[in-house]
Amino acid sequence: MDTIDFSIETAIEAAEALQRTLARRTHRKKVMGQEVIRPGQLGEALRLPSILAKLRSKQARRREEGLEDFQTLWPTLSSATHEKVLDEMEWYDPRSLDWDDPRSNRRPAPPEN
Repeated sequence: MDTIDFSIETAIEAAEALQRTLARRTHRKKVMGQEVIRPGQLGEALRLPSILAKLRSKQARRREEGLEDFQTLWPTLSSATHEKVLDEMEWYDPRSLDWDDPRSNRRPAPPEN
């Protein structure tokens, strides 16, 4: 997958989408002999709340730290997670769309002389 250059705003959007994506994952756990389905806690393990707090900070230095932390985290995620996050953000690659897709916004190729 191509690398994505995130700005602070897009990093916040991607981090929030990643947090929602990871929160939807669940796992089973036995509590007092009963099997319980628990929400995923991978977002906390990846320090997403602290990254988001840095990205939303009023201090430019902390926002830059948060951006750096998120850009360090992004390549470590699987390609499936990348796709889910980008879908959640409604980002897409215009080159991969069909001609009839209204999002493609393509013009016909110029005639060859």
